[in-house]
Amino acid sequence: MTRVRRALLSMALLLGLAGAVGVGSPAAAATDIRDQLEAAPGVTVLEEQPVAAPYRFFVLSITQPVDHLRPSAGTFQQRFTVLHRGTDRPTVLHTTGYNVPAYAFRSEPTRLIDGNQLSVEQRFFTPSRPEPADWSKLTIWQAATDHHRIVAALKPIYAQKWISTGASKGGMTSIYHQRFYPDDVDGTVAYVAPQDVINGEDSAYDRFFTKVGTAQCRAALDAVQVEALRRRTELVARYQDWAAANARTFSVIGSADKAFEFMVNGTTWAFWQYSLESDCVDVPPATASSDDIWAWLDLIYGLDSNTDQGVSPYIPYYFQASYQLGYPDVSLPHLAGLQHYRGQDRAQSYIPGEIVPRFQPLTMLDVDAWVKLLGRRLLFVYGQNDPWGAEPFRLGPGTKDSLTYTAAGWNHGANISRLTAPEAATATAALQRWAGVPAPAALTAAAPSYLPSLDDRDPALDRRFNRR
Repeated sequence: MTRVRRALLSMALLLGLAGAVGVGSPAAAATDIRDQLEAAPGVTVLEEQPVAAPYRFFVLSITQPVDHLRPSAGTFQQRFTVLHRGTDRPTVLHTTGYNVPAYAFRSEPTRLIDGNQLSVEQRFFTPSRPEPADWSKLTIWQAATDHHRIVAALKPIYAQKWISTGASKGGMTSIYHQRFYPDDVDGTVAYVAPQDVINGEDSAYDRFFTKVGTAQCRAALDAVQVEALRRRTELVARYQDWAAANARTFSVIGSADKAFEFMVNGTTWAFWQYSLESDCVDVPPATASSDDIWAWLDLIYGLDSNTDQGVSPYIPYYFQASYQLGYPDVSLPHLAGLQHYRGQDRAQSYIPGEIVPRFQPLTMLDVDAWVKLLGRRLLFVYGQNDPWGAEPFRLGPGTKDSLTYTAAGWNHGANISRLTAPEAATATAALQRWAGVPAPAALTAAAPSYLPSLDDRDPALDRRFNRR
């Protein structure tokens, strides 16, 4: 594209001049979507990947200020993707909270409204990281302002309704964005998103682990944790050998022994986060061989998760948890006599020692107050057996046109489709009303409701298996 052509497209997209290439004009419809994206302010199209019609899929970047309060203080490139369906369709802003997958997929809201999807990488997750990294600029407001600038750049192209969504930390991120920029989107669907309002008060998690599942399953999980720590000498030696053979190190957490204990601490949480109650039969008994216990630890938690190589991609998350988000502290009384590092398994332990965040306790209190007093068009979905749901976002007296549901028996993969039929119908109707699209029957007639090439990929589960 020539410089003149790009300038003309930018002017038309931003100003909407009558008769020029702009939103809603015949010329805009004739202009290829790639050209329109390239003309958006600050946006660069990095690549286009083949995808099934009627979609187009692009990997892009946008120039963002490191500090939105001081735009002259430097910039970085933030990566995002666009799954293009049509400029006449609503658009879903999918906030990952982590890295963005560089492949095409549809989140559940995108499928339900047959829309476009922008999926955004969180600032400071590589490659969307300023160099050098000023970690004090990794705040929920700075990230929300990143998303606001992306919406502002692309709304002239995608001028229909906008819905934001995300799962887990991505769901949290979508709520933070709407808290600071409520006019950017017409509704938000947040899946399995925790809200740790008071970081020092984590008794809800302890209560959760005394009630989740059956007593028999809870006892089996406790027993295998106890047995793993009783076999610490043998299993840590095996861990060290495994690390040496696989070029893995433990400088962030401190040692293989500490990393092993943290892995054992986290197995019950990881089990309920990703498994179902039917998987309890596979928990090895205390009499199991060390090989079986070792294999189960790897399956449920992942040997690589607490190595430098496993932790490093998630340092921005652990920093945010130590800085503003909060982090769950589970008491694990049955392990107290066997732990060497009791009380040290916290977010700060998973970031390099030279990064020292000072926790800001008012940040989540502010978000909580906004949801309860001013929240609009919010849909929360949780899983009954997901530990992250022990401290959920809660609606309040001022929250309007909003819903919250819990999927019975489900884990961190809970979504609208896992709700009861009446609940799913109500949730879907609210989402489609916010997006300004027809009812499900009419929508299905216009486009396929399920496309395996786009719907069978789950970025949240991909992150889980990548860490393993």
